[in-house]
Amino acid sequence: MILARPGRWIVGRLILALLALSSASACFAVSQIDTFEFSDEVQERRYRALIDEFRCPKCLNTNLAGSDAPIAQDLRKVVYRLVVIEAKADQEVRDYLQVRYGDFVLYDPPFNARTWYIWVVPIGLGLLGVFVILGLQRRVTGQSTVLDSSQQARLRSIVQGTAAADADGTAGAKNPETKS
Repeated sequence: MILARPGRWIVGRLILALLALSSASACFAVSQIDTFEFSDEVQERRYRALIDEFRCPKCLNTNLAGSDAPIAQDLRKVVYRLVVIEAKADQEVRDYLQVRYGDFVLYDPPFNARTWYIWVVPIGLGLLGVFVILGLQRRVTGQSTVLDSSQQARLRSIVQGTAAADADGTAGAKNPETKS
């Protein structure tokens, strides 16, 4: 047996082991599918719209329809019970979940004494940003650079030297007086 590169053999085995583990773990990554029965398509559409509308209390920024958390599964069962079995209206379902889980389950929380900051803070930060930008812009445009007489003379000589070079057709040549 010729082992020209023993490191290659180890790397190959590691890659093979990682592939086997990743494909085996994909077999166990299944999500539970809700098997609810509806009497008509209207009930099913109402149910789907409501579980899309509510946020999972455990997950961040995931609705009940997209979450596999146990609490989301329980809440889907509650919504099913309220819509299909108890025949509650959509607003009654919203109120029921809001009373039990607070405004967090709503993607669009109401404007009230407990949630005013959710609505006001982004507007306030936006206005603050506008004022800061306007203040910085005003400060920059209000400043002017004043050159003393020696700086003005040097600037004049540079400009005249460039103008003369442009007239001669040597605009691309370097000026020996300037530092590069």
